[in-house]
Amino acid sequence: MSDPIENILVTGGAGYIGSHVVRDLGEQGYNPIVFDNLSTGNRDFVLYGDFIKGDLEDIYSITKIIKKYKIKSVIHFAAFIAVEESVNKPIKYYNNNFFNSLNLIKSCVENGVENFVFSSTAAVYGIPEELPVKENSQLNPVNPYGRSKMFTELLLKDISCINKNFNYIALRYFNVAGADKKLRIGQKYENPTHLITLALRTALGEYESLKIFGTDYNTPDGTAIRDYIHIDDLSNAHILCLDHLKKKKNNEVFNCGYGKGYSVSEVVNTVKKVTKINIKTVNSKRREGDPPILIADSNLIKDKLGWRPKHNDLELIINSAWEWEKKLKKKENK
Repeated sequence: MSDPIENILVTGGAGYIGSHVVRDLGEQGYNPIVFDNLSTGNRDFVLYGDFIKGDLEDIYSITKIIKKYKIKSVIHFAAFIAVEESVNKPIKYYNNNFFNSLNLIKSCVENGVENFVFSSTAAVYGIPEELPVKENSQLNPVNPYGRSKMFTELLLKDISCINKNFNYIALRYFNVAGADKKLRIGQKYENPTHLITLALRTALGEYESLKIFGTDYNTPDGTAIRDYIHIDDLSNAHILCLDHLKKKKNNEVFNCGYGKGYSVSEVVNTVKKVTKINIKTVNSKRREGDPPILIADSNLIKDKLGWRPKHNDLELIINSAWEWEKKLKKKENK
């Protein structure tokens, strides 16, 4: 008799990153149980498993799902992610990103969940003193978004210390872009904040111009530098984390990036090259809470989990996102 298919709870699994991980879970024989309030997610992006609409504020519903599906492993994405909005609406971010995570983790611990993969962020580092930034670098987030994620990491660390059957991995990742190769799923927000998405939608004529936030940073061209990662490489990292937890049962924190930074100007120029459209840019002042440079040292996840990125190329990443944006635009025009 074959083993029963394992249910994996994925919070925020209808969102951009979550839906790609759900895709990979399904393709690898797991049954994803997707819990999402669809505030930014898309029901149609859930390609595998069961979908349940709900909110992490409702601890009764979370507990009911964990018990019903005999959940032993959770991958937690559900969160707000806009840095600028977090500065203006800190209560919204602490409530959703930290308090709701506390609800989820509390229910997990009380109901026998053993493995917890947490979608964290490089924003926990703030303005790092050394680059590329390593996992043992000081945590000093400069905005409420980063602090809400840091507090959740600290919560996981504290709880795992006294609950030996509860283990976690926090994945700190950088700027994510691109789409599913078959263009089934991708990034789809009404009000996007990601640079590549905004630039591509400007190329499609949805925006008159693209704002460049800060041209006076201490960088070669004056614009902020970030580490960009293709969604498929990031999704694969989550699956490796899950497998590691199930086998090794030890807590880890991993960066997930390519270790190479590109400036805003370099990204814009690559968008122009890929799209063959000379988009208009407008220089604007820096956004509060934006560090000048964030680049990952991801050697730890490579060494411990054997993670090997396959899409480490900015032009490839942008081309993937461009094909997706064109598909969305074509759908809208029908």
